[in-house]
Amino acid sequence: MDPALEDSAASLGLTPLAVFRRVTLPQLKLAIWGGGLLISLHLLAEYGLYAMLRFDTFTTAIFDQFQSSFNGPAANMLAGVLALCCLGLLWLEAGTRGNARYARLGSGSARQIAPVRLGAWTLPALLLCLLSAALSLGVPLITLGHWLWKGGIEAWQNDSLWPALQETVLLGALGAVLTVVAAVPLAWLSVRAVSRLQRLQEGCNYITSALPGIVTALALVTITIHYARPLYQTIFTILLAYLLMFLPRALVSLRAGIAQAPAELEQAAGSLGSTPGQALRRVTLRLAAPGAAAGLAMVFLAISNELTATLLLAPNGTRTLATGFWAMTSEIDYIMAAPYALLMVLLSLPLTWLLHDHSKRSAGR
Repeated sequence: MDPALEDSAASLGLTPLAVFRRVTLPQLKLAIWGGGLLISLHLLAEYGLYAMLRFDTFTTAIFDQFQSSFNGPAANMLAGVLALCCLGLLWLEAGTRGNARYARLGSGSARQIAPVRLGAWTLPALLLCLLSAALSLGVPLITLGHWLWKGGIEAWQNDSLWPALQETVLLGALGAVLTVVAAVPLAWLSVRAVSRLQRLQEGCNYITSALPGIVTALALVTITIHYARPLYQTIFTILLAYLLMFLPRALVSLRAGIAQAPAELEQAAGSLGSTPGQALRRVTLRLAAPGAAAGLAMVFLAISNELTATLLLAPNGTRTLATGFWAMTSEIDYIMAAPYALLMVLLSLPLTWLLHDHSKRSAGR
């Protein structure tokens, strides 16, 4: 975001709070609304967290129906309620998104962003950051450290641990690239060709994301067994499941990035002889690279933590960090489960650094 926009608003007499409310927040609207939608859909489909906390939701009820009596009609009814909840969220997001323009023709002012002193708010702001870091990183790492200390070197002497890491990285990388590539045309249409049909097409992708992984997985199991048996329990099927489940994570990030790229640049590239595909690849996608990187990171992390679809659809013998961790915790063997959890945490660090580096470059720092 060009800091000159905030400076211009301040020069017209707006207070810092008014500048934030009337200039900064509208620029962040697509990202905020899309992020809120992703969090809501994720919580609708979440299973592992609620199962371990013994907190009943529609998702846990669906699993109970399948595990106890394989009651398809009852589980389908519950899945239908989740789909209706998803439609409500989509209606809210689409109705408040608007059709505002987020790109500018000029390159803006290339300069450092001046830090603003918080004054009396410095201590509360620091405490908020420290509390967030302590809850999200400190508590899990202390718990993992406790179990790793008790297990010692024997906790790492697991023949399936390192193959699980390799398979997690492979599936995560393939699934992330496939999902982001598939999201490019959808994200471009959502910004450049807004219509009711396009909104409907985009919304269909979110509905699948709101369904528990077991519903999507069982649907693919049924289809492959009856109509494409050679594809049953192959890497193609599991990647297709990842695409259906995590496409919105890439779509939201790409949509926000493409919205910042002016359509006039694509038109200029076309006037110079580039085809629409070349203009998209050479101009728009380069400007939307931070959004694409964010989408890759989020999809990769989602795949590395995914459990239910991987258990049902992956080829025989496949063991990822998530499935290995779940198997050990199901046996109440937290010492042997701790290395799987620690590797999942470490696996996220390079992507976190990548996103941080991109944000610094985008801010011109």
